[in-house]
Amino acid sequence: MGLQKIDAKMLTKMFLAGAKNLESKKEWINELNVFPVPDGDTGTNMTMTIMSAAKEVAALGETADMIAICKAISSGSLRGARGNSGVILSQLFRGFTKRIKDEQELTVTVLAESYEKAVESAYKAVMKPKEGTILTVAKGIADKAKELVEEGCDDVAEFLRQVIDHGYYVLSQTPEMLPVLKQAGVVDSGGQGLMEVLSGALDAYLGKEVDLSLDSPAGKSAPASGKSSLEVQAGAEIKFGYCTEFIILLNKTFNIKMEMDFKAYLESIGDSIVCVADDDVVKVHVHTNDPGLAIQKALKYGALSNMKIDNMRLEHQEKLFKMSEKSGEPLPVELSDTKTAKVENVKKEEVPPKDFGFIAVSAGEGVNEIFRSLGVDYIIEGGQTMNPSTADILDAVDKVNAKTIFILPNNKNIILAANQAVELTTEKDLLVIPTKTIPQGIAAVINFVPDMSADENEAAMIQEISNVKTGQVTYAVRDTVIDDKEIKKDDFMGLGDHGILSVGTEINAVAKETIAQMVDEDSVLISIYYGNDVTQEDAEAFRSEVESSHPSCDVELQYGGQPIYYYVMSVE
Repeated sequence: MGLQKIDAKMLTKMFLAGAKNLESKKEWINELNVFPVPDGDTGTNMTMTIMSAAKEVAALGETADMIAICKAISSGSLRGARGNSGVILSQLFRGFTKRIKDEQELTVTVLAESYEKAVESAYKAVMKPKEGTILTVAKGIADKAKELVEEGCDDVAEFLRQVIDHGYYVLSQTPEMLPVLKQAGVVDSGGQGLMEVLSGALDAYLGKEVDLSLDSPAGKSAPASGKSSLEVQAGAEIKFGYCTEFIILLNKTFNIKMEMDFKAYLESIGDSIVCVADDDVVKVHVHTNDPGLAIQKALKYGALSNMKIDNMRLEHQEKLFKMSEKSGEPLPVELSDTKTAKVENVKKEEVPPKDFGFIAVSAGEGVNEIFRSLGVDYIIEGGQTMNPSTADILDAVDKVNAKTIFILPNNKNIILAANQAVELTTEKDLLVIPTKTIPQGIAAVINFVPDMSADENEAAMIQEISNVKTGQVTYAVRDTVIDDKEIKKDDFMGLGDHGILSVGTEINAVAKETIAQMVDEDSVLISIYYGNDVTQEDAEAFRSEVESSHPSCDVELQYGGQPIYYYVMSVE
Protein backbone atom coordinates (compact mmCIF):
# COMPACT_ATOMS: atom_id res chain seq x y z
CA MET A 1 0.00 0.00 0.00
CA GLY A 2 1.47 3.37 -1.03
CA LEU A 3 1.00 6.89 0.31
CA GLN A 4 -2.63 7.80 0.82
CA LYS A 5 -2.74 11.61 1.04
CA ILE A 6 -1.16 14.85 -0.17
CA ASP A 7 -0.60 17.60 2.41
CA ALA A 8 0.17 21.28 1.79
CA LYS A 9 3.93 20.78 1.79
CA MET A 10 3.72 17.96 -0.75
CA LEU A 11 1.30 19.95 -2.92
CA THR A 12 3.81 22.81 -3.05
CA LYS A 13 6.56 20.42 -4.10
CA MET A 14 4.37 18.79 -6.74
CA PHE A 15 3.20 22.10 -8.21
CA LEU A 16 6.71 23.53 -8.48
CA ALA A 17 7.97 20.30 -10.03
CA GLY A 18 5.16 20.37 -12.57
CA ALA A 19 6.00 23.96 -13.44
CA LYS A 20 9.68 23.17 -13.87
CA ASN A 21 8.94 20.15 -16.05
CA LEU A 22 6.73 22.24 -18.33
CA GLU A 23 9.39 24.94 -18.53
CA SER A 24 12.01 22.39 -19.61
CA LYS A 25 9.77 21.18 -22.46
CA LYS A 26 8.39 24.52 -23.66
CA GLU A 27 10.39 24.75 -26.90
CA TRP A 28 9.41 21.23 -27.88
CA ILE A 29 5.75 22.05 -27.16
CA ASN A 30 6.08 25.20 -29.27
CA GLU A 31 7.13 23.00 -32.18
CA LEU A 32 3.87 21.03 -31.94
CA ASN A 33 2.04 24.04 -33.34
CA VAL A 34 -0.30 22.82 -36.10
CA PHE A 35 0.71 25.45 -38.60
CA PRO A 36 4.46 25.27 -39.31
CA VAL A 37 4.89 29.01 -38.80
CA PRO A 38 7.77 30.49 -36.77
CA ASP A 39 5.46 31.79 -34.04
CA GLY A 40 4.41 28.59 -32.28
CA ASP A 41 3.99 29.79 -28.72
CA THR A 42 1.80 27.36 -26.77
CA GLY A 43 4.73 26.14 -24.69
CA THR A 44 5.86 29.69 -23.98
CA ASN A 45 2.35 30.85 -23.05
CA MET A 46 1.68 27.93 -20.73
CA THR A 47 5.12 28.22 -19.12
CA MET A 48 4.78 31.94 -18.42
CA THR A 49 1.31 31.31 -16.98
CA ILE A 50 2.38 28.58 -14.58
CA MET A 51 5.64 30.33 -13.64
CA SER A 52 3.68 33.38 -12.55
CA ALA A 53 1.90 31.12 -10.06
CA ALA A 54 5.02 29.13 -9.17
CA LYS A 55 6.83 32.28 -8.03
CA GLU A 56 3.97 33.13 -5.69
CA VAL A 57 3.87 29.58 -4.34
CA ALA A 58 7.66 29.48 -3.79
CA ALA A 59 7.54 32.81 -1.96
CA LEU A 60 5.19 31.34 0.64
CA GLY A 61 7.82 28.94 2.00
CA GLU A 62 7.44 25.42 3.36
CA THR A 63 5.08 26.31 6.23
CA ALA A 64 2.24 27.65 4.07
CA ASP A 65 -1.17 26.08 4.54
CA MET A 66 -3.48 24.76 1.84
CA ILE A 67 -5.54 27.96 1.61
CA ALA A 68 -2.48 30.14 1.00
CA ILE A 69 -1.06 27.75 -1.59
CA CYS A 70 -4.36 27.54 -3.44
CA LYS A 71 -4.69 31.32 -3.49
CA ALA A 72 -1.14 31.66 -4.87
CA ILE A 73 -1.79 29.06 -7.58
CA SER A 74 -5.13 30.52 -8.58
CA SER A 75 -4.31 34.24 -8.49
CA GLY A 76 -0.78 33.82 -9.84
CA SER A 77 -1.85 31.80 -12.86
CA LEU A 78 -4.90 34.00 -13.46
CA ARG A 79 -2.85 37.17 -13.65
CA GLY A 80 -0.01 35.58 -15.57
CA ALA A 81 -2.27 33.89 -18.13
CA ARG A 82 -1.11 34.33 -21.74
CA GLY A 83 -2.79 33.08 -24.88
CA ASN A 84 -5.70 30.68 -25.10
CA SER A 85 -3.66 27.79 -23.73
CA GLY A 86 -2.47 29.86 -20.77
CA VAL A 87 -5.95 31.12 -19.94
CA ILE A 88 -7.37 27.60 -20.08
CA LEU A 89 -4.53 26.33 -17.87
CA SER A 90 -5.22 29.11 -15.35
CA GLN A 91 -8.90 28.18 -15.30
CA LEU A 92 -8.03 24.53 -14.70
CA PHE A 93 -5.95 25.62 -11.71
CA ARG A 94 -8.72 27.93 -10.54
CA GLY A 95 -11.31 25.16 -10.50
CA PHE A 96 -8.87 22.67 -8.97
CA THR A 97 -7.89 24.96 -6.10
CA LYS A 98 -11.48 26.01 -5.44
CA ARG A 99 -12.29 22.42 -4.46
CA ILE A 100 -9.19 21.66 -2.38
CA LYS A 101 -8.55 24.95 -0.55
CA ASP A 102 -10.47 23.97 2.59
CA GLU A 103 -8.88 20.50 2.87
CA GLN A 104 -5.93 19.71 5.12
CA GLU A 105 -4.98 16.66 3.06
CA LEU A 106 -5.98 15.50 -0.39
CA THR A 107 -7.34 11.99 -0.76
CA VAL A 108 -8.13 10.20 -4.00
CA THR A 109 -11.78 11.23 -3.66
CA VAL A 110 -10.92 14.92 -3.19
CA LEU A 111 -8.53 14.81 -6.15
CA ALA A 112 -11.18 13.30 -8.41
CA GLU A 113 -13.69 15.97 -7.39
CA SER A 114 -11.10 18.72 -7.90
CA TYR A 115 -10.34 17.46 -11.43
CA GLU A 116 -14.05 17.62 -12.22
CA LYS A 117 -14.23 21.18 -10.85
CA ALA A 118 -11.16 22.14 -12.91
CA VAL A 119 -12.74 20.90 -16.14
CA GLU A 120 -16.00 22.66 -15.36
CA SER A 121 -14.18 25.97 -14.81
CA ALA A 122 -12.10 25.63 -18.00
CA TYR A 123 -15.04 24.76 -20.25
CA LYS A 124 -16.95 27.80 -18.95
CA ALA A 125 -14.03 30.06 -19.91
CA VAL A 126 -14.18 29.08 -23.59
CA MET A 127 -17.03 30.44 -25.67
CA LYS A 128 -16.96 27.55 -28.17
CA PRO A 129 -15.10 24.58 -26.67
CA LYS A 130 -13.42 22.41 -29.31
CA GLU A 131 -12.68 18.75 -28.76
CA GLY A 132 -9.22 17.41 -29.53
CA THR A 133 -7.61 20.11 -27.40
CA ILE A 134 -6.29 20.58 -23.85
CA LEU A 135 -9.95 20.62 -22.75
CA THR A 136 -10.46 17.09 -24.07
CA VAL A 137 -7.34 15.85 -22.31
CA ALA A 138 -8.42 17.45 -19.02
CA LYS A 139 -11.91 15.98 -19.33
CA GLY A 140 -10.47 12.52 -20.04
CA ILE A 141 -8.36 12.79 -16.89
CA ALA A 142 -11.37 13.83 -14.80
CA ASP A 143 -13.50 10.97 -16.18
CA LYS A 144 -10.77 8.42 -15.45
CA ALA A 145 -10.32 9.80 -11.91
CA LYS A 146 -14.04 9.43 -11.22
CA GLU A 147 -13.99 5.88 -12.58
CA LEU A 148 -11.06 4.90 -10.33
CA VAL A 149 -12.82 6.24 -7.23
CA GLU A 150 -15.96 4.29 -8.11
CA GLU A 151 -13.80 1.17 -8.48
CA GLY A 152 -12.50 1.68 -4.92
CA CYS A 153 -8.93 2.85 -5.67
CA ASP A 154 -7.57 4.64 -2.60
CA ASP A 155 -3.82 4.57 -3.24
CA VAL A 156 -2.76 8.07 -4.34
CA ALA A 157 0.36 6.95 -6.22
CA GLU A 158 -1.51 4.27 -8.18
CA PHE A 159 -4.39 6.70 -8.76
CA LEU A 160 -2.05 9.36 -10.16
CA ARG A 161 -0.20 6.85 -12.37
CA GLN A 162 -3.41 5.56 -13.94
CA VAL A 163 -4.88 9.04 -14.37
CA ILE A 164 -1.74 10.26 -16.13
CA ASP A 165 -1.47 7.13 -18.29
CA HIS A 166 -5.04 7.72 -19.41
CA GLY A 167 -4.29 11.40 -20.03
CA TYR A 168 -1.50 10.41 -22.40
CA TYR A 169 -3.87 8.00 -24.14
CA VAL A 170 -6.46 10.75 -24.66
CA LEU A 171 -3.67 13.03 -25.89
CA SER A 172 -2.63 10.39 -28.44
CA GLN A 173 -6.21 10.37 -29.74
CA THR A 174 -6.45 14.13 -30.32
CA PRO A 175 -5.36 13.79 -33.98
CA GLU A 176 -8.40 11.55 -34.52
CA MET A 177 -10.67 14.29 -33.15
CA LEU A 178 -9.13 17.20 -35.05
CA PRO A 179 -8.25 16.41 -38.66
CA VAL A 180 -5.89 19.37 -38.80
CA LEU A 181 -3.74 17.70 -36.10
CA LYS A 182 -3.71 14.45 -38.04
CA GLN A 183 -2.66 16.17 -41.26
CA ALA A 184 0.15 17.98 -39.45
CA GLY A 185 1.26 14.76 -37.73
CA VAL A 186 1.15 16.23 -34.21
CA VAL A 187 -0.86 15.89 -31.00
CA ASP A 188 -2.49 18.91 -29.38
CA SER A 189 0.23 21.14 -27.95
CA GLY A 190 -1.89 22.44 -25.07
CA GLY A 191 -2.77 18.90 -24.04
CA GLN A 192 0.91 17.97 -24.18
CA GLY A 193 1.72 20.92 -21.92
CA LEU A 194 -0.87 19.82 -19.38
CA MET A 195 0.57 16.30 -19.33
CA GLU A 196 4.08 17.67 -18.69
CA VAL A 197 2.74 19.51 -15.63
CA LEU A 198 1.07 16.39 -14.27
CA SER A 199 4.06 14.16 -15.03
CA GLY A 200 6.43 16.50 -13.21
CA ALA A 201 4.06 16.59 -10.24
CA LEU A 202 3.93 12.79 -10.10
CA ASP A 203 7.74 12.57 -10.15
CA ALA A 204 7.87 14.84 -7.11
CA TYR A 205 5.22 12.78 -5.30
CA LEU A 206 7.14 9.56 -5.96
CA GLY A 207 10.26 11.11 -4.42
CA LYS A 208 12.33 11.53 -7.56
CA GLU A 209 15.08 14.14 -7.36
CA VAL A 210 13.63 17.33 -8.83
CA ASP A 211 15.22 20.78 -9.13
CA LEU A 212 12.62 23.14 -7.66
CA SER A 213 14.63 26.37 -7.92
CA LEU A 214 12.95 29.07 -9.97
CA ASP A 215 15.84 31.51 -10.22
CA SER A 216 18.54 31.60 -12.88
CA PRO A 217 21.55 29.34 -12.20
CA ALA A 218 23.89 30.64 -9.54
CA GLY A 219 27.52 31.39 -10.06
CA LYS A 220 27.21 34.14 -12.63
CA SER A 221 30.49 35.78 -13.52
CA ALA A 222 31.18 39.33 -12.49
CA PRO A 223 30.27 42.09 -14.96
CA ALA A 224 32.81 42.15 -17.78
CA SER A 225 32.57 45.89 -18.13
CA GLY A 226 35.97 46.86 -16.79
CA LYS A 227 34.25 48.97 -14.15
CA SER A 228 34.93 48.85 -10.44
CA SER A 229 32.41 47.23 -8.12
CA LEU A 230 31.31 50.66 -6.89
CA GLU A 231 30.76 51.89 -10.44
CA VAL A 232 28.71 48.83 -11.27
CA GLN A 233 26.54 49.31 -8.20
CA ALA A 234 26.18 53.02 -8.81
CA GLY A 235 25.02 52.29 -12.34
CA ALA A 236 22.43 49.80 -11.16
CA GLU A 237 19.14 51.55 -11.80
CA ILE A 238 16.62 51.75 -8.99
CA LYS A 239 13.49 52.16 -11.07
CA PHE A 240 11.14 52.66 -8.11
CA GLY A 241 12.61 54.61 -5.21
CA TYR A 242 10.31 54.10 -2.22
CA CYS A 243 9.89 50.81 -0.36
CA THR A 244 6.32 51.10 0.92
CA GLU A 245 4.70 48.76 3.43
CA PHE A 246 1.42 48.86 5.33
CA ILE A 247 -1.47 46.76 6.55
CA ILE A 248 -5.08 47.36 5.48
CA LEU A 249 -7.66 46.79 8.24
CA LEU A 250 -10.54 45.78 6.00
CA ASN A 251 -13.93 47.39 6.45
CA LYS A 252 -15.62 45.25 3.77
CA THR A 253 -15.24 41.89 2.10
CA PHE A 254 -12.03 41.71 0.07
CA ASN A 255 -12.99 39.28 -2.69
CA ILE A 256 -10.79 37.85 -5.44
CA LYS A 257 -11.83 40.51 -7.95
CA MET A 258 -10.90 43.30 -5.54
CA GLU A 259 -7.59 41.61 -4.79
CA MET A 260 -6.72 41.17 -8.47
CA ASP A 261 -7.74 44.75 -9.21
CA PHE A 262 -5.64 46.07 -6.32
CA LYS A 263 -2.61 44.00 -7.36
CA ALA A 264 -3.00 45.18 -10.94
CA TYR A 265 -3.02 48.78 -9.73
CA LEU A 266 0.09 48.24 -7.59
CA GLU A 267 1.90 46.68 -10.54
CA SER A 268 1.00 49.70 -12.66
CA ILE A 269 2.77 52.05 -10.22
CA GLY A 270 5.66 49.86 -9.05
CA ASP A 271 7.21 46.44 -8.62
CA SER A 272 8.26 43.92 -5.93
CA ILE A 273 4.59 43.47 -5.07
CA VAL A 274 3.48 41.45 -2.06
CA CYS A 275 -0.24 41.49 -1.33
CA VAL A 276 -1.42 38.81 1.08
CA ALA A 277 -5.06 38.84 2.22
CA ASP A 278 -6.38 37.25 5.40
CA ASP A 279 -9.91 37.32 6.75
CA ASP A 280 -9.86 40.95 7.88
CA VAL A 281 -6.42 42.33 6.98
CA VAL A 282 -4.26 42.70 3.88
CA LYS A 283 -0.47 42.92 4.09
CA VAL A 284 0.97 45.12 1.34
CA HIS A 285 4.53 45.70 0.12
CA VAL A 286 5.41 47.65 -3.01
CA HIS A 287 8.36 49.56 -4.48
CA THR A 288 7.01 52.72 -6.12
CA ASN A 289 7.91 56.32 -6.97
CA ASP A 290 4.65 57.61 -5.45
CA PRO A 291 3.69 55.94 -2.15
CA GLY A 292 0.70 58.27 -1.92
CA LEU A 293 -0.99 56.56 -4.86
CA ALA A 294 -0.73 53.13 -3.20
CA ILE A 295 -2.01 54.55 0.07
CA GLN A 296 -4.97 56.36 -1.51
CA LYS A 297 -6.00 53.21 -3.35
CA ALA A 298 -5.72 51.09 -0.18
CA LEU A 299 -7.88 53.52 1.80
CA LYS A 300 -10.84 52.46 -0.35
CA TYR A 301 -10.74 49.09 1.37
CA GLY A 302 -10.19 50.16 4.99
CA ALA A 303 -7.99 51.90 7.55
CA LEU A 304 -4.18 51.57 7.42
CA SER A 305 -1.68 50.59 10.09
CA ASN A 306 2.01 49.62 10.42
CA MET A 307 2.99 52.06 7.67
CA LYS A 308 6.65 52.26 6.65
CA ILE A 309 8.22 54.14 3.73
CA ASP A 310 11.97 54.00 2.98
CA ASN A 311 13.87 55.97 0.33
CA MET A 312 15.89 53.22 -1.34
CA ARG A 313 17.94 55.57 -3.50
CA LEU A 314 19.27 57.39 -0.44
CA GLU A 315 19.97 54.10 1.32
CA HIS A 316 21.75 52.79 -1.77
CA GLN A 317 24.03 55.81 -2.00
CA GLU A 318 24.76 55.76 1.73
CA LYS A 319 25.85 52.15 1.31
CA LEU A 320 28.18 53.16 -1.51
CA PHE A 321 29.77 55.88 0.63
CA LYS A 322 30.36 53.40 3.45
CA MET A 323 31.93 50.95 0.99
CA SER A 324 34.12 53.74 -0.37
CA GLU A 325 35.34 54.75 3.09
CA LYS A 326 36.04 51.15 4.04
CA SER A 327 37.81 50.07 0.84
CA GLY A 328 39.50 53.33 -0.10
CA GLU A 329 38.09 52.95 -3.60
CA PRO A 330 37.11 56.37 -5.05
CA LEU A 331 33.47 57.10 -5.61
CA PRO A 332 32.12 57.22 -9.16
CA VAL A 333 32.20 60.73 -10.61
CA GLU A 334 28.42 61.11 -10.55
CA LEU A 335 28.38 60.60 -6.76
CA SER A 336 31.58 62.33 -5.69
CA ASP A 337 30.09 65.80 -5.22
CA THR A 338 27.36 64.88 -2.78
CA LYS A 339 26.49 62.46 -0.02
CA THR A 340 22.78 63.02 -0.28
CA ALA A 341 20.28 62.42 -3.00
CA LYS A 342 16.92 63.99 -3.49
CA VAL A 343 14.07 62.41 -5.42
CA GLU A 344 11.45 64.84 -6.53
CA ASN A 345 7.94 63.56 -6.43
CA VAL A 346 5.60 65.76 -8.43
CA LYS A 347 1.96 65.07 -7.75
CA LYS A 348 0.07 64.89 -10.99
CA GLU A 349 -3.09 66.93 -11.16
CA GLU A 350 -6.24 64.90 -11.26
CA VAL A 351 -7.55 64.84 -14.84
CA PRO A 352 -11.22 63.92 -15.36
CA PRO A 353 -11.55 60.70 -17.36
CA LYS A 354 -12.74 60.97 -20.94
CA ASP A 355 -15.72 58.95 -22.12
CA PHE A 356 -13.90 56.49 -24.39
CA GLY A 357 -10.40 55.08 -24.72
CA PHE A 358 -8.67 52.44 -26.83
CA ILE A 359 -6.06 49.75 -26.12
CA ALA A 360 -4.59 47.80 -29.02
CA VAL A 361 -2.20 44.86 -29.14
CA SER A 362 0.31 45.49 -31.91
CA ALA A 363 3.64 44.34 -33.32
CA GLY A 364 5.82 46.48 -35.57
CA GLU A 365 6.71 50.16 -35.36
CA GLY A 366 4.73 51.01 -38.49
CA VAL A 367 1.57 49.33 -37.25
CA ASN A 368 2.05 50.96 -33.84
CA GLU A 369 2.20 54.38 -35.47
CA ILE A 370 -0.94 53.67 -37.50
CA PHE A 371 -2.87 52.84 -34.34
CA ARG A 372 -1.55 55.95 -32.56
CA SER A 373 -2.52 58.16 -35.48
CA LEU A 374 -6.05 56.76 -35.28
CA GLY A 375 -6.36 57.76 -31.63
CA VAL A 376 -5.46 54.56 -29.78
CA ASP A 377 -4.42 55.54 -26.24
CA TYR A 378 -2.16 52.63 -25.33
CA ILE A 379 -0.25 50.08 -27.41
CA ILE A 380 0.60 46.70 -25.89
CA GLU A 381 3.63 45.34 -27.67
CA GLY A 382 3.00 41.70 -28.45
CA GLY A 383 1.01 39.55 -30.78
CA GLN A 384 2.33 36.52 -32.59
CA THR A 385 5.62 35.80 -30.86
CA MET A 386 4.67 37.03 -27.39
CA ASN A 387 1.04 37.05 -26.36
CA PRO A 388 0.42 39.63 -23.62
CA SER A 389 -0.93 38.30 -20.34
CA THR A 390 -4.09 39.26 -18.52
CA ALA A 391 -1.82 41.25 -16.19
CA ASP A 392 -0.35 43.17 -19.14
CA ILE A 393 -3.85 44.11 -20.28
CA LEU A 394 -4.89 45.14 -16.77
CA ASP A 395 -1.77 47.29 -16.52
CA ALA A 396 -2.71 49.00 -19.80
CA VAL A 397 -6.28 49.54 -18.57
CA ASP A 398 -4.97 51.34 -15.50
CA LYS A 399 -2.93 53.69 -17.69
CA VAL A 400 -5.86 54.78 -19.86
CA ASN A 401 -7.89 57.55 -18.21
CA ALA A 402 -11.30 56.76 -19.66
CA LYS A 403 -14.66 55.56 -18.37
CA THR A 404 -15.14 53.01 -21.14
CA ILE A 405 -12.18 51.32 -22.82
CA PHE A 406 -12.33 49.31 -26.03
CA ILE A 407 -9.71 46.55 -26.22
CA LEU A 408 -8.49 45.35 -29.62
CA PRO A 409 -6.65 42.01 -29.17
CA ASN A 410 -5.83 41.77 -32.91
CA ASN A 411 -4.99 38.09 -32.49
CA LYS A 412 -7.38 35.19 -31.84
CA ASN A 413 -4.97 33.84 -29.22
CA ILE A 414 -5.29 36.99 -27.07
CA ILE A 415 -9.08 37.34 -26.95
CA LEU A 416 -9.50 35.02 -23.95
CA ALA A 417 -6.88 36.89 -21.93
CA ALA A 418 -8.65 40.15 -22.77
CA ASN A 419 -12.01 38.72 -21.70
CA GLN A 420 -10.43 37.57 -18.45
CA ALA A 421 -9.21 41.12 -17.83
CA VAL A 422 -12.80 42.32 -18.17
CA GLU A 423 -13.86 39.99 -15.35
CA LEU A 424 -11.11 41.33 -13.09
CA THR A 425 -11.82 45.04 -13.63
CA THR A 426 -14.36 46.83 -11.47
CA GLU A 427 -13.65 50.55 -11.82
CA LYS A 428 -13.84 50.93 -15.63
CA ASP A 429 -16.10 49.51 -18.30
CA LEU A 430 -14.13 47.30 -20.70
CA LEU A 431 -15.43 46.14 -24.05
CA VAL A 432 -13.41 43.58 -26.00
CA ILE A 433 -13.86 43.90 -29.75
CA PRO A 434 -12.88 40.37 -30.93
CA THR A 435 -10.42 41.44 -33.60
CA LYS A 436 -8.28 38.52 -34.74
CA THR A 437 -5.90 40.40 -37.03
CA ILE A 438 -4.21 43.80 -37.29
CA PRO A 439 -6.36 44.87 -40.30
CA GLN A 440 -9.51 44.06 -38.33
CA GLY A 441 -8.23 46.20 -35.46
CA ILE A 442 -7.50 49.10 -37.79
CA ALA A 443 -10.95 48.81 -39.38
CA ALA A 444 -12.59 48.76 -35.94
CA VAL A 445 -10.99 51.95 -34.67
CA ILE A 446 -11.54 53.75 -38.01
CA ASN A 447 -15.27 53.10 -37.65
CA PHE A 448 -15.51 54.40 -34.09
CA VAL A 449 -17.95 57.34 -33.80
CA PRO A 450 -17.48 59.50 -30.65
CA ASP A 451 -21.10 60.70 -30.68
CA MET A 452 -22.50 57.17 -30.48
CA SER A 453 -22.91 55.19 -27.26
CA ALA A 454 -20.51 52.45 -26.18
CA ASP A 455 -23.01 49.74 -27.13
CA GLU A 456 -23.68 51.31 -30.53
CA ASN A 457 -19.98 51.59 -31.24
CA GLU A 458 -19.38 48.02 -30.13
CA ALA A 459 -22.07 46.73 -32.49
CA ALA A 460 -20.80 48.86 -35.37
CA MET A 461 -17.18 47.80 -34.93
CA ILE A 462 -18.05 44.11 -34.66
CA GLN A 463 -20.13 44.42 -37.82
CA GLU A 464 -17.27 46.17 -39.64
CA ILE A 465 -14.58 43.63 -38.76
CA SER A 466 -16.79 40.89 -40.21
CA ASN A 467 -16.29 42.57 -43.60
CA VAL A 468 -12.48 42.40 -43.39
CA LYS A 469 -10.64 39.43 -44.89
CA THR A 470 -7.00 39.03 -43.84
CA GLY A 471 -4.08 37.20 -45.43
CA GLN A 472 -0.57 36.89 -44.02
CA VAL A 473 2.57 35.66 -45.74
CA THR A 474 5.28 33.88 -43.75
CA TYR A 475 7.56 30.84 -44.12
CA ALA A 476 7.33 27.20 -43.02
CA VAL A 477 9.59 25.92 -40.27
CA ARG A 478 9.09 22.23 -41.09
CA ASP A 479 7.70 19.81 -43.67
CA THR A 480 4.00 18.99 -43.24
CA VAL A 481 0.66 18.57 -44.99
CA ILE A 482 -2.26 20.89 -44.14
CA ASP A 483 -5.56 21.32 -45.97
CA ASP A 484 -4.24 18.80 -48.53
CA LYS A 485 -1.37 21.15 -49.32
CA GLU A 486 2.13 19.69 -49.16
CA ILE A 487 4.46 22.14 -47.45
CA LYS A 488 8.26 21.96 -47.38
CA LYS A 489 10.51 23.65 -44.85
CA ASP A 490 11.27 27.26 -45.90
CA ASP A 491 8.34 27.39 -48.35
CA PHE A 492 6.37 30.62 -48.32
CA MET A 493 2.76 30.31 -47.09
CA GLY A 494 -0.24 32.57 -47.41
CA LEU A 495 -2.49 32.16 -44.35
CA GLY A 496 -6.12 33.25 -44.55
CA ASP A 497 -8.77 33.66 -41.89
CA HIS A 498 -9.68 29.98 -42.08
CA GLY A 499 -6.61 28.15 -43.32
CA ILE A 500 -3.75 28.13 -45.81
CA LEU A 501 -4.55 29.87 -49.09
CA SER A 502 -1.27 29.50 -50.95
CA VAL A 503 2.08 27.71 -50.80
CA GLY A 504 5.14 28.21 -52.98
CA THR A 505 8.81 29.06 -53.28
CA GLU A 506 8.41 32.64 -54.56
CA ILE A 507 7.17 35.21 -52.07
CA ASN A 508 5.34 37.58 -54.43
CA ALA A 509 3.59 34.71 -56.21
CA VAL A 510 2.34 33.36 -52.89
CA ALA A 511 1.23 36.81 -51.74
CA LYS A 512 -0.62 37.50 -55.03
CA GLU A 513 -2.36 34.12 -54.91
CA THR A 514 -3.38 34.80 -51.29
CA ILE A 515 -4.99 38.09 -52.31
CA ALA A 516 -6.67 36.45 -55.32
CA GLN A 517 -8.27 33.90 -52.99
CA MET A 518 -9.75 36.73 -50.89
CA VAL A 519 -10.97 39.11 -53.61
CA ASP A 520 -14.52 38.74 -54.91
CA GLU A 521 -16.92 40.86 -56.98
CA ASP A 522 -17.80 43.02 -53.97
CA SER A 523 -14.20 43.86 -53.04
CA VAL A 524 -13.21 47.53 -53.34
CA LEU A 525 -10.08 47.97 -51.20
CA ILE A 526 -6.85 45.99 -50.81
CA SER A 527 -4.50 47.09 -48.02
CA ILE A 528 -0.90 45.85 -47.82
CA TYR A 529 1.33 46.21 -44.75
CA TYR A 530 4.91 45.18 -45.40
CA GLY A 531 7.10 43.78 -42.65
CA ASN A 532 10.60 44.56 -41.40
CA ASP A 533 12.15 41.95 -43.72
CA VAL A 534 10.78 43.60 -46.88
CA THR A 535 12.37 46.67 -48.49
CA GLN A 536 10.24 49.61 -49.53
CA GLU A 537 11.36 49.10 -53.14
CA ASP A 538 10.21 45.47 -53.17
CA ALA A 539 6.93 46.40 -51.47
CA GLU A 540 6.16 49.10 -54.03
CA ALA A 541 6.91 46.69 -56.87
CA PHE A 542 4.53 44.18 -55.31
CA ARG A 543 1.80 46.82 -55.00
CA SER A 544 2.16 47.54 -58.74
CA GLU A 545 1.67 43.85 -59.51
CA VAL A 546 -1.46 43.76 -57.33
CA GLU A 547 -2.87 46.90 -58.98
CA SER A 548 -2.42 45.30 -62.39
CA SER A 549 -4.12 42.08 -61.28
CA HIS A 550 -7.07 43.83 -59.59
CA PRO A 551 -7.81 47.07 -61.50
CA SER A 552 -11.28 47.43 -59.93
CA CYS A 553 -9.82 47.73 -56.41
CA ASP A 554 -7.98 50.57 -54.72
CA VAL A 555 -4.62 49.29 -53.44
CA GLU A 556 -3.02 50.94 -50.40
CA LEU A 557 0.54 50.22 -49.24
CA GLN A 558 1.80 51.03 -45.75
CA TYR A 559 4.88 50.17 -43.74
CA GLY A 560 3.95 47.82 -40.92
CA GLY A 561 7.37 46.77 -39.68
CA GLN A 562 5.87 43.56 -38.26
CA PRO A 563 8.17 40.59 -37.57
CA ILE A 564 7.67 37.07 -38.99
CA TYR A 565 5.08 38.08 -41.60
CA TYR A 566 6.52 39.55 -44.80
CA TYR A 567 3.11 40.89 -45.80
CA VAL A 568 -0.13 41.35 -43.91
CA MET A 569 -2.90 42.04 -46.42
CA SER A 570 -6.59 42.79 -46.10
CA VAL A 571 -9.48 42.88 -48.55
CA GLU A 572 -12.67 44.83 -47.93
